[in-house]
Amino acid sequence: MNTSGEFADRGVVVTGAASGIGRAAALAFAERGARVTVADLDAEGAAAVVEEIEGAGGRAVAVVGDLGEQTVVDTVVDTAVRQFGGIDVLVNNAGIMDSMSALAEVTDAEWERLIRVNLTAPFRLTRAALPHMLRAGRGAIVFTASEAALRGSAAGAAYTAAKHGVVGLTKSLAVMYRTTGVRANAIAPGGTVTGIRLDTDPEAHGPRALAPYMGNVGRPADAETQAAAIVFLASDAARNINGAVLPVDGGWSAV
Repeated sequence: MNTSGEFADRGVVVTGAASGIGRAAALAFAERGARVTVADLDAEGAAAVVEEIEGAGGRAVAVVGDLGEQTVVDTVVDTAVRQFGGIDVLVNNAGIMDSMSALAEVTDAEWERLIRVNLTAPFRLTRAALPHMLRAGRGAIVFTASEAALRGSAAGAAYTAAKHGVVGLTKSLAVMYRTTGVRANAIAPGGTVTGIRLDTDPEAHGPRALAPYMGNVGRPADAETQAAAIVFLASDAARNINGAVLPVDGGWSAV
C-alpha cells in the first residue's frame, strides 16, 4: 500500500465494505494510504477485506454488526477513533434493495427495513462521527445514493423514498456545516455489478410498471468505477465540492 499517498494517515470508515462498491472503496482508500475501518454485517467478508489490505502493507480493522442498531454504530465510531486517531472520511455505503414494489404492494416490514438500513443507519453513523470531525475542523462524508434518488422509475417505492431521503440528508449536512470544514456529498450509481440481491415478482404491479424504463439503464458499471467517484469526492481535489449529488450512471440520468 502507498503509505505516502493522498490519504496517508487519514482514518476512513466504509460501511457495507465486505463486498461490492464498499469493498472497492475500502481497497481504493487503503491503496492511497488511508487507515480503513471496514464495517459490515458479513463477518467473513469483512475479515477478508482487512486481510487483503494488511497483506498489501496497509492498515485496517473490521467491525461487524447491524448498523441499524445504535450500539453497533457506536462501536464503529469508537473503534475507528481508538485504532486510527479519528475519522477523516465517512463513506455511508451500506444498503439493501427492495422488491421493486409499487406503493400499494409495500408491506410495513419491507418499508421499515428499507428505511432502517438505507436511511436511518447512515443518519445515525453520521451523527456519531460528526463530533469528531467538528473537533478536528475537517472531514468528508460521502453517501451512496442511487439513480433512484433522482427519479421515480429506477426502483420500488421504499427504496426510492429512502434514497431520496439520503439526498436530502446530504444537502442538509452540506448547508448546516459548510463553515466548519466538514463536507457532505453523494454519488448516485446507475446499474452496477455488485452482490446486492434483487428479489422481485415479475407479475407484480411495480416490476411491470417499471419495465418500460429499464431499457435506459445502459451498460452496467463495475464497483471500482463507483469507488473512484467516492474517493474523488472525499479527496482534497474536491475540497470546494459540497452538497453535490454526482450521477455515476453512464448518462442514464440524462435520458
